[in-house]
Amino acid sequence: MIDLRLLRENPDLVRSSQRARGEPEGPVDALLAADSRRREAGARFDRLRAEQKDVGRSVAKASGAERDGLLERAKELAAEVKAAEAERDAAADEADRLVLELSNVVDPEAPVGGEDDFVVLAEVGSPRDFAAEGFEPRDHVELGRLLGAIDVERGAKVSGSRFYYLTGVGALLELALVQLAIDQAVGAGFVPMIPPALVNPPAMEGTGFLGQAAENVYRLEADDMYLVGTAEVPLAAYHMDEILDAERLPLRYAGFSPCFRREAGSHGKDTRGIFRVHWFDKVEMFSYCRPEDSFAEHRRLLAWEQEFFAKLELPYRVIDVATGDLGSSAARKFDCEAWIPTQRRYRELTSTSNCTQYQSRRLAIRMRDAEGVRPLATLNGTLCAVPRTIVALLENHQQADGSVRVPAALQPYLGGCPLLASRVP
Repeated sequence: MIDLRLLRENPDLVRSSQRARGEPEGPVDALLAADSRRREAGARFDRLRAEQKDVGRSVAKASGAERDGLLERAKELAAEVKAAEAERDAAADEADRLVLELSNVVDPEAPVGGEDDFVVLAEVGSPRDFAAEGFEPRDHVELGRLLGAIDVERGAKVSGSRFYYLTGVGALLELALVQLAIDQAVGAGFVPMIPPALVNPPAMEGTGFLGQAAENVYRLEADDMYLVGTAEVPLAAYHMDEILDAERLPLRYAGFSPCFRREAGSHGKDTRGIFRVHWFDKVEMFSYCRPEDSFAEHRRLLAWEQEFFAKLELPYRVIDVATGDLGSSAARKFDCEAWIPTQRRYRELTSTSNCTQYQSRRLAIRMRDAEGVRPLATLNGTLCAVPRTIVALLENHQQADGSVRVPAALQPYLGGCPLLASRVP
């Protein structure tokens, strides 16, 4: 959640952030009003409660008419205190509800605009010229069939659309990618984690996924639990309701988990293959750090994502995502998009977001340093979203005969195999 002190001192900044996101400004003014009512009612309650205590002490010393008057005043104060308390609590409940509706304040460096208003920060590598090589590239579905690696037909038969099986070399390829990603993360100082894929409502709400992203969340009604759409959720909630020693920061975790997404609003988009699916596995980086260090930490997460792309020898670009396309928790986000030959465009494979203190305030995660106890910053970054990475690998490294070259960095995780060969005549 946003800092209420910031809202009181600079409401125009919060309004501007809402406009940049394309979100309504109304909740800002409603929250300001509720917060004002809460503070006024709280001050009135404190004054009346203090007077009530004074009157109570005076009653014991008084007698006669004075005592009768004090008892009458005590009766009046009891009603006034109760009313002020009720007003304070009602305003507090409204303020607590409204503050959860506001998205994080965007970073002033983030480009303003909608989905197409991103800024390209870098382009690395060059897409292959398949025409010059004398053949038309196959898409990942056809390559997966030739390799015996992907089975979307049986996935749909068993689980419905946007599900799939990774079979044979496809399953081995996932395990190889995950191990490569985990090894890189551990080498960079991350603590490897296998977190739960089911979380309770406070964990899901605290990370900001029950707001604008709620339509894509799977909920188990009978248990009031949620399937996570990313390991970011259980990794963020790992230190929920804790105070961390600032000397221990940054704390960095690399979580491997299944991810579940309804993909609401994506009807007709990427229906072929495994690019946009309801379930996939992912390695996610997560960092807790001092707020003042979060901007440098964000660049570090991006650098680690780029390092992974380099190991896979994929042409890609880095974009600075525009404010209107940010998730509610993110103040700024960078995406790494790989070139997909058969689509002839760049597509997002990984992203990294600086959530500043937004999630830590919602999850009551704080740090203790020389300044006292205060919220810390949280950041997340995808290292490897398996299906999309497989799509990019197969299509970019395919050969004319349907085989696929294995990047050198990945070969040790596939028994030294330099080539995935076609298994279908």
